[in-house]
Amino acid sequence: MTYSELAAAARGNIGPHCRACPVCDGRACAGVMPGPGDKGVGRVAHRNWEAWQALRVNMDTLHETFSADTRATVLGRELSLPVMVGPVGDVQRHYGERYDTVGYNRCVLEAAAAEDTLAWTGDGLDASIMTEACGLVGSLGGAGVPTVKPWDDATLSRKLNEALSARPAAVAMDIDAAGLPFLRGQQPPAGAKSADQIARVAARCHDAGARFVLKGVMTERAALRAADAGVDAIVVSNHGGRVLDGTPATAEVLAGIVDAAGEGVEVLVDGGIRSGLDVFRALALGARGCLVCRPFVVAAFGGGEDGVRAYLRELRSELADAMEMCGASSVARISREMLWG
Repeated sequence: MTYSELAAAARGNIGPHCRACPVCDGRACAGVMPGPGDKGVGRVAHRNWEAWQALRVNMDTLHETFSADTRATVLGRELSLPVMVGPVGDVQRHYGERYDTVGYNRCVLEAAAAEDTLAWTGDGLDASIMTEACGLVGSLGGAGVPTVKPWDDATLSRKLNEALSARPAAVAMDIDAAGLPFLRGQQPPAGAKSADQIARVAARCHDAGARFVLKGVMTERAALRAADAGVDAIVVSNHGGRVLDGTPATAEVLAGIVDAAGEGVEVLVDGGIRSGLDVFRALALGARGCLVCRPFVVAAFGGGEDGVRAYLRELRSELADAMEMCGASSVARISREMLWG
């Protein structure tokens, strides 16, 4: 099944907010929240996608014949490709009734593990979302990344206990979720975190033998503060445009953040990545790996676990093709010189 076929199969099973478009470029659901859209005038999600398309690659087939090796070490684990399934906190609220969050998390976690990569799980106002996600990650031997929101200290402590008990590949916090409209003024409260608070969370994860990832970094200054706080990785992310209108695309800020973060922090990226060629572009800008979210929901609604696996294989095949056509025999050999201009 191709992604286009999965999207066609999802129509009628998904919605009413998501249209399961053949290309998930943010236009059909602009501004639709609840739903998969973005905040305000609804331009950021499309800008994310558009920015990757604006990056040209340098084709170079003057090299020995090889089969591209798409394997990559991300968060200390060897993955079959540098792509992970991004987190969704409340699937039914945004996408429809076919999956509750537990069923969706089980689908993507098991599919990702079967394809030798990782899925990230989300968090929400319903405490059971995090509890059940961590139980699933634990049942898979830690093959997943629980993502906690920036709650108040007491709530955060409880949720970290759950996440760390799963012995996951890493624990993440989507610090930008402080801007989600449906978290504002709710209980438990969520909000911004200081560098000192993040340092304490990172230290707690390290004491438990887990990596800590900070998701939602969009400036070089924030990357430097995150590095100083001891995080192991950051995700360059504007939350798909769902937390603040008018932000730049992730592709526009990625290279500068990679340079600022330095060698000690893995830099991941999400936002509008839809093909293996987009993954190649992100790696050429310096990312260690990518997260893809919305299309995997469509793939799950269109084909269940088999659909998620099919889309992962499609991304891997497209990435290998781009590598072979640009002269990169392994992921480590992809460089900025492979981008035009």
